[in-house]
Amino acid sequence: MGKLTWMVLLATCIAGSLQSPQGFQTMDEMVDYINSLDTTWKAAKNFDDASQAQLGLLDRPAGYVPNPPPTYDTNEDIPETFDSREQWPDCASIKEIRDQASCGSCWAFAVVEAISDRICVASKGAQQVEISAEDMNSCSEAGDCGGGFIEMAYDYYVETGLVSGGLYNSKKGCQPYTIPGCEHHVTGKLPPCTSGGSTPACKHTCEASYNRTYTGDKHKGSKTYGFSLQNKEVQLDIMKNGPVAVGFTVCHSFFYI
Repeated sequence: MGKLTWMVLLATCIAGSLQSPQGFQTMDEMVDYINSLDTTWKAAKNFDDASQAQLGLLDRPAGYVPNPPPTYDTNEDIPETFDSREQWPDCASIKEIRDQASCGSCWAFAVVEAISDRICVASKGAQQVEISAEDMNSCSEAGDCGGGFIEMAYDYYVETGLVSGGLYNSKKGCQPYTIPGCEHHVTGKLPPCTSGGSTPACKHTCEASYNRTYTGDKHKGSKTYGFSLQNKEVQLDIMKNGPVAVGFTVCHSFFYI
């Protein structure tokens, strides 16, 4: 059945929503206040014309509580640098950079790439698989091209499972990505990326040339767990189990950096 039970990491993902901070009547007042503090950076309304959808702001699912993480000895030394590509050179997925194209599926890519890496790390390089961002983005209830939730994405991997799938037009795996690449904020050979994008329809079939069925290609995790404001524990977990998917709280000042 191609089913895997390697443990995956769930990192806490919290997105804020755009609103004027308490105590300021306008955004200009906040910019002036930040600059009056004479810190190491200057505030400006860099994203003033961007919509909430373009910024990918989604509220965290109400009442969601992640499973507790494993216990680590925080007295253990942390090296000055740690490169997963060097630590696990046989894991090709760690070196690969995928393109989400004109789709707000960063949440899906973060999760499936970390899962792919950790399958390889846990199997000591014996199992090399690219988990499908297409399957996650199109079929899970964790999100779509309008944004999504890391927590729910990991839960979907454990409860339902995901098939394999490589880059756009790669013909690799059960469900390769179907949204064509684009240029992200630069001028190049590809057309420029646009915001949002249409989410591909969910399908329970594989590429015609692939030698497994959709059900037979499912890969599953055994459980998820999450860290919150536990920097050293996350570092130790990466050193032991491989790359993680991470979300962060978007403070209002973030939009003026």
